Amino acid sequence: MKNIFLIICLIAFLGCKESTSKKLVETKPTQKEFVWEGANIYFLLTDRFYNGDKSNDLNFNRTKETGRLRGFEGGDIKGITQKIKEGYFTKLGINAIWMTPVVEQIHDGTDEGTGLSYGFHGYWAKDWTKIDPNFGTKEDLKELIEIAHSKGIRILLDAVINHTGPVTEKDPVWPSDWVRTEPKCTYDNFKNTTHCTLVENLPDIKTESNENVTLPPQLVSKWKAEGRYEQEVKELDAFFERTGHPRAPRFYIMKWLTDYITEFGIDGYRVDTVKHTEEFVWQEFKVACDYAFDQYKKNNAAKVLDDNDFYLVGEVYNYAISHGKAFDFGDKRVNYFDKAFNSLINFEIKWNAKQMKEKDVFHKYDSLLSGNLKGYGILNYMTSHDDGQPFDKERKMPYQTATMLLLTPGTSQVYYGDESARDLTIEGTVGDATLRSFMNWDDIQNKETQKILNHWQKLGQFRANHPAVGAGRHHLISESNGLVFSRVRNNDKIIAGINLSKGEKSIDVSSIFNDGDILQDFYSETDAVVKNGKIIITNDNNIILLQYKL
Repeated sequence: MKNIFLIICLIAFLGCKESTSKKLVETKPTQKEFVWEGANIYFLLTDRFYNGDKSNDLNFNRTKETGRLRGFEGGDIKGITQKIKEGYFTKLGINAIWMTPVVEQIHDGTDEGTGLSYGFHGYWAKDWTKIDPNFGTKEDLKELIEIAHSKGIRILLDAVINHTGPVTEKDPVWPSDWVRTEPKCTYDNFKNTTHCTLVENLPDIKTESNENVTLPPQLVSKWKAEGRYEQEVKELDAFFERTGHPRAPRFYIMKWLTDYITEFGIDGYRVDTVKHTEEFVWQEFKVACDYAFDQYKKNNAAKVLDDNDFYLVGEVYNYAISHGKAFDFGDKRVNYFDKAFNSLINFEIKWNAKQMKEKDVFHKYDSLLSGNLKGYGILNYMTSHDDGQPFDKERKMPYQTATMLLLTPGTSQVYYGDESARDLTIEGTVGDATLRSFMNWDDIQNKETQKILNHWQKLGQFRANHPAVGAGRHHLISESNGLVFSRVRNNDKIIAGINLSKGEKSIDVSSIFNDGDILQDFYSETDAVVKNGKIIITNDNNIILLQYKL
């Protein structure tokens, strides 16, 4: 009996000890949280990333000679899927991919002083209801999203409501109750930015109109030829009956865009040309997207990744984080955040990175995001598809570009080829074409590019593993020998150091970690134990990324 009693006591003691041990472990993050405010988004031009299906490279007789980098070059949805399967994005620490529009583009090309151009970029819609065969099929898109989700990667498509594609011999202008073809925008006040065409021959959707309009005759004939007219009309009737919206141009397009949510389960939209459309349009679009996302989740409960809402990030050209919530048109200030966008693209960071010390940039962004912009986000980028003044056009600072982009508070946007120093100065190009060369896969094989890619991968993975990096509170620890700082979000805690001396590094971690904690420098994969509030790590790196050793 006495022996039995002792055994019971021993079991109880060991159980208690195990419980205490689990309690200690549970204070450290065991599962990665995903928050859009700290996401690491990869932005690519669908046609310029990877050619996964050469059989779809030519459609609609798009065979005219184009200006340099102004035609289709073969990239497609299958190519992106292949790279997801290979783990390219996972190794880069990417947890969301933003693709340029995949809807069917105008069939012909147009010459606007840059040499003939086709709609390879995706922003010249002909039919919002169909995927352009140069990009792939609905089955291809469905496969991409399913595989991306299986790897914890969200998918953003690109939404255009502002305009149709240009007018060509094969692509007639839409009816006058749908679009305006003049005047051209002068951008000197709100009206001259919204009730006008962005450029000549880019018909502007009358998004301000509440007048009922019928389907454009070219869509009617197209759908009938494709054998789907009755189904499309039936769906439109159901949409307008459910919503009570007038059959105005903008609501047709909203219906077509939200179909990609209910049918495929995309996680968000990057929205194009936001400031060229009335702000109420985006509030209506948010309601439509939220409804569609809720319907998708109800109908596909097993496929739901998390409880995040549908994500909307807007392109208000030249919006800067310093503007806070309001963009100034001169005669009117517009708040695009409230009741509309979760986030706006931040056109300021590339200038901050050139003109300010890292310490000041980090402090500024932390202050603004936890102040006036609290509850919302900004999308930082160093390079983009239509910004002719990137941070490092000559690709002389690929390491600094990564460090600044991926360690600054906010959401980060890696532009395809940032991580491989893809050339941005292509001879013979005009305008933004130089920013849109095909992904430099061959360069990735050389040693110097591998070193650059490795730096982007380490920073990207660290950011993806720790939402605190982009969405946590920032605190300065030291600037005496390089910059050392912490980021904290709930139980997620990290310390990072940049511009450090090579060799032995003594880092004060007492504000975050306790004596006896075993830490790992993720960058060098070196472990260290906290003693007297510090850790000591010796290597030839000038960067350190500290986390609990998992």
